[in-house]
Amino acid sequence: MKILRLNAKLFPVAAFEASLYRRYGIEPIEVEADTPAAILAHAADCDALFAISVALPAEVVNGLEKCRVISRLGAGTDKIAVDVATQRGIVVSNVPQFCAEEQADHTMALLLSLVRRLPQMHDFMLAGAYSAAHALSRSNRRLAGRTIGLVGFGYSARLVAQRALGFGMKVIATRRRNLPAMAGVEMADLETVLQQSDYVSLHLPLTAQSYHIIDDAALHLMRPEALLINTSRGALVDEAALERALREGRIAGAGLDTFEGIDVFVTDAAPPTMPLLRLPNVIATPHVAAGSVEAGQDVSRGGVENLATILAGHWPIGENIVNAGVVPRVALAPYDPGVLL
Repeated sequence: MKILRLNAKLFPVAAFEASLYRRYGIEPIEVEADTPAAILAHAADCDALFAISVALPAEVVNGLEKCRVISRLGAGTDKIAVDVATQRGIVVSNVPQFCAEEQADHTMALLLSLVRRLPQMHDFMLAGAYSAAHALSRSNRRLAGRTIGLVGFGYSARLVAQRALGFGMKVIATRRRNLPAMAGVEMADLETVLQQSDYVSLHLPLTAQSYHIIDDAALHLMRPEALLINTSRGALVDEAALERALREGRIAGAGLDTFEGIDVFVTDAAPPTMPLLRLPNVIATPHVAAGSVEAGQDVSRGGVENLATILAGHWPIGENIVNAGVVPRVALAPYDPGVLL
């Protein structure tokens, strides 16, 4: 059985992931390839495929002649042609709760850094500009009593809500799915969230419906003192519109961990030239919100067990199936928690 593990150099197999392969008798072929032709040169005849950041467009998925499962070692599947996989009988799995804790921590870190003006304070400190730092600090606003609006209310958003409530903040959120209510969180539509929030944090997958959900019109709804935080997907935000809004003072700042116009999954890249990143009221990090030892172990465990369960002839746990309506190339028995024991 041929199993391929892509992103072998960009995201090398860690010791914990390797231990899972040994445990389940999996011997993946490790490949670094980032074009359809290069991927298919290795994957056309594979039985199963692991992917992290690499794109798997329709051309690639259509060329997978035997593949039974594409196991995403992560949560988002916007880079995978899921609809084509469904047509071809390929199960697409993911780890939907991957890095929710880390994403929530990073959201709060960006928010706190903006609210307390930490980059500016660091520069003032190094310059010995103590009086300027003290003067600027007097215009800071206390978090307690302020309103954070969550666009989307999945795993990471709910964890942000817990943290924000602990700071004494008011929390409002849009609801993408029929998830249970949460004490202390008021549900509202997008327009209300944008209009009433001091801080807006994005927690949506990238879909045709969510693409540029924060556009010029949405930014005009936000308060002049509002901050925008995006740790989800870069293309949720129209970056040109955001730059204009920041330059014109229509919103106060942004904390960004993900970008539409920058591919952070490359090695030895030149410094980014995007003007948005040079604004003094923007804090940017290169899509590292997911990073932690624990998150890496969680995603390895979930992704490897998804693939191993399918190859053992069973469906993985339901929430880990991206294309639940797929008719698999090889029939699968119902999920059995003991199948991998």
